[in-house]
Amino acid sequence: MNLKYYYVVFHDPLWTILLSITLFYPVRQLIWILYVRRKQKKQKIVTEDEKKLLKKRATFTSFFLSIVFSYVYVSQVFN
Repeated sequence: MNLKYYYVVFHDPLWTILLSITLFYPVRQLIWILYVRRKQKKQKIVTEDEKKLLKKRATFTSFFLSIVFSYVYVSQVFN
């Protein structure tokens, strides 16, 4: 049995997923706040419906950012 194979198959994806989950919520909150502040600069009042839409947008963006960053980080640090 080759242990390097099991290391690559289980170790890297595990750490990538854990780091992605850990980063997702703070990144989403940060992106959402930036979206809302930018919207407030353009118009003075942001409605709750607009905030919900911006939250969905921030969720989509932070999902991909956290996965990409986690993958790059794990591949650089552990390999």
